Amino acid sequence: VQLQASGGGLVQPGGSLRLSCAASGRTFSTYAMGWFRQAPGKEREFVAAVSGNGWSDNSDSVKGRFTISRDNAKNTLYLQTNSLKPEDTAVYYCVARGYVSSSRREDEYRYWGQGTKVTVSS
Repeated sequence: VQLQASGGGLVQPGGSLRLSCAASGRTFSTYAMGWFRQAPGKEREFVAAVSGNGWSDNSDSVKGRFTISRDNAKNTLYLQTNSLKPEDTAVYYCVARGYVSSSRREDEYRYWGQGTKVTVSS
């Protein structure tokens, strides 16, 4: 089972990026998937998750700016990030767990991608 995150990069404040996470090794259509991030010198934190039946959950810090979605036909998870701020700078990790319900706890996700770096700076 592998998760491959991509789409990170350097963007100016107010800009947008779309992160992608390609899943392989099994069908993830019923798995909860999500995103965590870790900023330099800080602990990893929950960003957003989507359950196996499509219910999404976003942290307060990104609500209204980030949108999580999934394309089960492509086994791919997305995170559309808009109105980016310097404090969004972090390595973003995609995750999956073998349950339909999502979670905000990182220890409840079995599968982790390698991370994609997002830098928001002028």
